[in-house]
Amino acid sequence: MGLIARIIENAGISTICIVSLKPIAEQIRPPRTLHLAWPFGHPLGEPGNRIQQLAVLHAALQALATAQPGQILEPGWRWRREQYTLPEGWG
Repeated sequence: MGLIARIIENAGISTICIVSLKPIAEQIRPPRTLHLAWPFGHPLGEPGNRIQQLAVLHAALQALATAQPGQILEPGWRWRREQYTLPEGWG
């Protein structure tokens, strides 16, 4: 996905990748990355956990607007051990 993201960025469209394996992201170097150390198949969070999934989407969109090219952001969320809240206005 990181390789495709670079091609899209070259066309002038900003991208962000959500990844589970930081070493792979470090090798491929997507333009902007949100690293979540969660199980494979769950890039946005637990099935049915709407608030958690919206929090991930909010973090990704925020990072898309603020992250520097090449930056890997890590919110530090632990799988099934966090209390998530909806961002204001995301009701």
